[in-house]
Amino acid sequence: MLRSIVVPFILHHHLVFQHDNVRPHVSRICTQFLEAENVPVLPWPAHSPDMSPIEHVWDALDQRGQQHVPVPTNIQQLHTAIEEEWNSIPQPTINSRINSLQRRCVTLHEADSGHTRYCLELRKHSWSGIPREVRPITWRLLSGYLPVNMERRDLVLKRKRDEYFGFIEQYYHSRTDETYKDTYRQIHIDIPRTNPLIPLFQQPAVQEVFERILFIWAIRHPASGYVQGINDLVTPFFVVFLSEFVEEDVENFDVASLPLDTQRNIEADSFWCMTKLLDGIQDNYTFAQPGIQNKVKALEELVSRIDEDIHNYFKRYEVEYLQFAFRWMNNLLMRELPLRCTIRLWDTYQAEQEGFSHFHLYVCAAFLIEWRKEILSMVDFQGLLMLLQNLPTIHWGNEEVGLLLAEAYRLKYMFADAPNHYKR
Repeated sequence: MLRSIVVPFILHHHLVFQHDNVRPHVSRICTQFLEAENVPVLPWPAHSPDMSPIEHVWDALDQRGQQHVPVPTNIQQLHTAIEEEWNSIPQPTINSRINSLQRRCVTLHEADSGHTRYCLELRKHSWSGIPREVRPITWRLLSGYLPVNMERRDLVLKRKRDEYFGFIEQYYHSRTDETYKDTYRQIHIDIPRTNPLIPLFQQPAVQEVFERILFIWAIRHPASGYVQGINDLVTPFFVVFLSEFVEEDVENFDVASLPLDTQRNIEADSFWCMTKLLDGIQDNYTFAQPGIQNKVKALEELVSRIDEDIHNYFKRYEVEYLQFAFRWMNNLLMRELPLRCTIRLWDTYQAEQEGFSHFHLYVCAAFLIEWRKEILSMVDFQGLLMLLQNLPTIHWGNEEVGLLLAEAYRLKYMFADAPNHYKR
């Protein structure tokens, strides 16, 4: 800022002064205004690596302006003074700053392009399933939790893990406070119901981990807080990150036998990746769950176009889509599929742009059509609803999930870019 030139002019004319995005303010002294608004002012000379090199030219202009004589008293004099001081700066100085900025932009563009290509390739190769041995690091990358830049990974992981346990120290003791005790109580009730047939999730150490993860997430997301169903969403991340250290059957592994640091890392990574997922679908869990309501309605409209027989069959027996599809959206089909199938499904969801928030709709449509024969064989409301709430997928594996995803992709290709195809 050309303080020596601008301040006298402002003082004399009582001008309106606006700094960046701060509200307009009538100020008699620029420094007083900046301090009152808590606007940070970089010291001179500024050498921040995040600062444009061109800013150093403005600094040089500021220094010269402080010594300009006479002090401008009107707009024309101010313009002339700035022009004179600008012209007095050696041209090589200006050129070097401009060239420096250009080089930095080219370097940044090349690095960003490389990272973009890397991410696109990673998504492409992950869509059809990720090998078990590389799934943990791939999920961290696809979720956006782990940076593509390898030099930054260890630093970012340490910082995020420390940050999570900082939240534990800051918030977890408040679980018994009047404000949060109902939230904690509901979490405490729901966790034993999470995959009750899998021994891993019945271990006290694992249940305590889930309690911490869910409570901290709820405290940090007051717009929704904890909602039943969110407890299911932490389990795939936990199992995948646990598999990084376990070669045997993960579902029966004793987590307490792992080193404490390893347990803590699995917990923190599960928290952050679940958070990344929920950031994209949080309207599913805000008041009245509008995201789910809209997705169920979209599913109904889609099915009415792709299989009118099923749609009319539901109408004939007065089956509402909310009666079965609400759970499909709330739990992302986790209650309908074995955990191994959910993990394979999530390989694709994380590889697909807006996989959890958008592609899931087409997966649900494909999943419903998969049971067309069974649905049309039912002869009453009760039979239909029992079937839809207990679909026989216990023996499903990668092959069935792969076919389901292929059909979902076909539906998305047909309808996603032409929503009028499934709207009445």
